[in-house]
Amino acid sequence: MEKKWDGKTKGFLWGYRFFIFCIRFFGVRISYFFCIWVSGYFILFARKQKKGLVQFYQTGFGFSKIKSLRYAAANFYEFGKIIIDRIALRTPRKRIYTHSFDNEIVLRNMHAAGKGGFLFSGHVGNWENAGNLIGERITSTINILMLDAEVEKIKQFVESNVEVAKYNLIPLKEDMSHLILIHQALKRNELIALHADRTIPGQKTFTFPFLNGTAQFPAGPFMMAYKFKVPITFVYAIKEGFHFSLSSTDPIVGGKDVQSPEEIAERYVQRLEELVKKAPKQWFNFYEYFEENRPA
Repeated sequence: MEKKWDGKTKGFLWGYRFFIFCIRFFGVRISYFFCIWVSGYFILFARKQKKGLVQFYQTGFGFSKIKSLRYAAANFYEFGKIIIDRIALRTPRKRIYTHSFDNEIVLRNMHAAGKGGFLFSGHVGNWENAGNLIGERITSTINILMLDAEVEKIKQFVESNVEVAKYNLIPLKEDMSHLILIHQALKRNELIALHADRTIPGQKTFTFPFLNGTAQFPAGPFMMAYKFKVPITFVYAIKEGFHFSLSSTDPIVGGKDVQSPEEIAERYVQRLEELVKKAPKQWFNFYEYFEENRPA
C-alpha cells in the first residue's frame, strides 16, 4: 500500500513566526484574515492534500466535484484558523475564547476512581484545546501518545514564544517502550490521550463502514486499551466561532462493557462519524481516506 501519512505536522518556520507576531500585536481576527491567503495558496498548490479532501467529500458525503472543491477550500481555511487558535490559546489572547463541556463529569469520575484511563480522539475539531482545558480543569497529569515527528525547529520556536502546553507527551517508539510509560502513568492515576483515526504502512488495522465509504483504522490503540482494563472515553472539541464545544462519551472498560478490541473500535468509529457529520469542514486528514480508492 502506498504510504499516505508520514506522521509529520507540515508547516514552515516563517509561517509560525508570522502568525505568532500577528496574534501578539494585531489579535486573532486579523490573523484569520491573513489566513485566507495562506489557504488560497494550499488550494492552488497542495495537490495531494486537495485530492485527499475532494475524495473524502465526494465519497463520504456524496458531494459533486465542484461542491467538494468548495469544501476543500473551506477546510484549508478552517485548518489555518485552528493552527492560529492553538497558538492564541497559549497567549494572553486566549480570553476571547469560550467553551462548554458536555459530560465533563465522566472525566472527573475517571480521575477520582484512581485507575487512570484512555481518552480517544481524532483529527476533527481542535483536540489540543481539549487537552489544555482538561489539564486546567480536571488534572494536570494528562499524557498525549503521539508520533513525535514534528519539525524540531518549529516545536522549539513555538514553545519558546508561548505558554507551555498543559500536558505531557509520550512518543510512540518502535521498540514498544511507550507501553512501559503508559503502564507507569496509569499506575499514577494519569489520563492517556491519543488519536485513532490514522494508519501508517505496516500497521494491523480494522476496517469499518465510515460515512458512505469504507476506511481502515489502526488496531493497535484499541488492542492496547482493551488489555489495560481501565476506563475508555471518546473526547472531542468542535469549534463554533470563538466557542469550543467539548464532549466526552460514557466510559467503557475492556472485558466488562466490551468483549473485544474490535468492539471498542466500532464504537469509536460511530462517534467519529457523528462528529464529522456535525462539523464536516473541521476534518483534518489530508490524504485519500477511503479504502476503495487506495492503491494495493
